[in-house]
Amino acid sequence: MRKILFTVALAAALVGCNNSGQVGSNSVSFDDVIKTRRSVRSYDATKTIGEAEVRELLLSAQEAPSWANQQPTKYYVAQSAAMIDSVKNYIGGNRRNVEGAPVLIVSTFERGKSGFFNGNPANELGDLWGAYDNGLANAYLVLKARAMGFDTLIMGMRDADALRRLFGIPESETITAVISLGYRSGEPRQPQHKNLDDIVKFF
Repeated sequence: MRKILFTVALAAALVGCNNSGQVGSNSVSFDDVIKTRRSVRSYDATKTIGEAEVRELLLSAQEAPSWANQQPTKYYVAQSAAMIDSVKNYIGGNRRNVEGAPVLIVSTFERGKSGFFNGNPANELGDLWGAYDNGLANAYLVLKARAMGFDTLIMGMRDADALRRLFGIPESETITAVISLGYRSGEPRQPQHKNLDDIVKFF
């Protein structure tokens, strides 16, 4: 837990945010990173992201907790123009939402890892724990992306079979989402959230 909190604090200390919600050089709190993260559907095609930056991003995603430290999440990164174009063919209507994004990331998790002891499910959730851990890792990913000045869109519309063939993803892995990575073009609308009392009960 200390390691996780330190990582979060360090990420917040290294980035800045100006009044427009864009990351800059001034100090910004972790709350600001959370509040300025959006699901972005319009990207600046003039800006690129290098492999070293993606590696830094995914190293932070690895800091996410997982069942018995099984670390079931895997990532497949499309950066070349040819691979990005291929992935776009398999994300349905989201194709138009990721135009200009320089990186597309396919997120998966290994089945039979999280939620299992000696090959047997520990409770009724079974492999849902793998999906849970994958979601935690992806949450770290999108928040770190925002801290680095990037923007993301998590997409559930995808042709899993076609992506499996494209990237050579093993049958032992479940494909969950495709995540776009880039720089926002314009300021996305902030969605309305439910009242806290609608989702929380205190006892």
